[in-house]
Amino acid sequence: MWPRYPTVYEINTWVWLSELNKRAGKSVDLGSVPSAEWDAIAANGFDAVWLMGVWERSPAGIAIANQNPGLLQDFRRALPDFRPEDNVGSPYCVHGYEVDEHLGRTGGLALARKELANRGLRLVLDFVPNHVAPDHPWVPQHPEYFIQGNAKDAAHDPASYIDLHGTVFACGKDPFFPAWPDVLQLNAFQSGLRQAVAVTLSKIANQCDGVRCDMAMLMMNAIVERTWGSRAGPRPATEYWVDVISAIKREHSDFLFIAEAYWDLEWELRQQGFDFCYDKRLYDRLEHENAESVRLHLCADLAYQGKLVRFIENHDEPRAAAAFSPAKERAAAVVTSTLSGARMFHEGQFEGRKVRLPVFLGRRPDEPGDKELQDSYTRLLAAIDSPVFREADWNLCERAGWPDNPSYENVVAWAWNKGEDRYLIIVNLSEGAAQARVKLAWDNLQGNQWRLTDLLSGATYERDGGEMLLPGLYVDLQPWGYHFLRLFRSN
Repeated sequence: MWPRYPTVYEINTWVWLSELNKRAGKSVDLGSVPSAEWDAIAANGFDAVWLMGVWERSPAGIAIANQNPGLLQDFRRALPDFRPEDNVGSPYCVHGYEVDEHLGRTGGLALARKELANRGLRLVLDFVPNHVAPDHPWVPQHPEYFIQGNAKDAAHDPASYIDLHGTVFACGKDPFFPAWPDVLQLNAFQSGLRQAVAVTLSKIANQCDGVRCDMAMLMMNAIVERTWGSRAGPRPATEYWVDVISAIKREHSDFLFIAEAYWDLEWELRQQGFDFCYDKRLYDRLEHENAESVRLHLCADLAYQGKLVRFIENHDEPRAAAAFSPAKERAAAVVTSTLSGARMFHEGQFEGRKVRLPVFLGRRPDEPGDKELQDSYTRLLAAIDSPVFREADWNLCERAGWPDNPSYENVVAWAWNKGEDRYLIIVNLSEGAAQARVKLAWDNLQGNQWRLTDLLSGATYERDGGEMLLPGLYVDLQPWGYHFLRLFRSN
């Protein structure tokens, strides 16, 4: 069974293997990754590895991307010495749901999954519901699976429609942005497509333990109608995800569905069957807003919060080391690592990489490592590698201050407990020092002395249980400071 709150580690599979290949001086695919590499990943206490981008890349998509000035500019931003052969194709321009030959085919993936399972790790892969590559087998075999246009569309809007095999197909689209020129739009309303997707996902579910579903909200009935109108045909009586997820869960009850979700549609996607949804709103608040905004976000229903994926970095976002100052990144990482819900980290995050790599590229630039940052993540990962942070109860703590000192408003705090195992996390989300009283609502505090050990700094404090109940534990935190406290009864 999956833990209640799993920790997932995202790896850009192609780039990772390329670097292993370079270090080893020989060909390395998923079936021949050195055991020491799997050991190093497992040592961080993750529950699952998301091998991003294992499916067949599209030759047609590569050709289109290499003619796109905007993409080429982005490639050169990330990789100043970019060469056309560095574009190995977008993993979200899927030619077919078979493991790419370069990565080791199905057999290589099976061996990688076995290595992970031997170390207590599960495997997550991608599923891209909204679109496929122009050379995907469905294009000539099942044109009815796609949103279609006509000759007039292709003539007047060639950036959004393309004529293939005598049929005009719509390019894949997010309603708020121009069409993606390298993919074709699937029609979520088409019953045959839903059946074909269930078959495809069933095959995927035999190869892994869960899927991260790209841009999941684009397949919701209301979004399809808003984006495509009458081109999609009549609205079905059921939702795409209800049909698809229920079909897979009947065969694989423990198979995990993670939604990449935006536009505050997380709750609706949960109702349609997703186990977890991205918490992009928290990321935005941490990056751009203040502590009170974060605290209010954490006041949401506990059952809802426990099904969100918390992160400060993934392949779609800027690198955390580029988006945050060093001190702010550490504070934000403590926040996202110690909330209820799933936690997600990105390969390269711990080392302080700053270049956001376009997913098309098969290699990345060399960057100096940040030893201090890596050490801080090592301590943080060790601190959360406990059954408490996988299975226990989480609750937001009240904090208070003084009429002449409003800095307490910059403090957020929460607690975890499972029996006598108790943790308290307190973070100052501001550029100034902050003082606060953090109120704990645990039983049995009164009448006892408590030892508070900070698992990140090593500091130890002795405090009276009654004081921690009322007026509350006094804290004085430096800018972006934090405490990761484990509480022990000392009398």
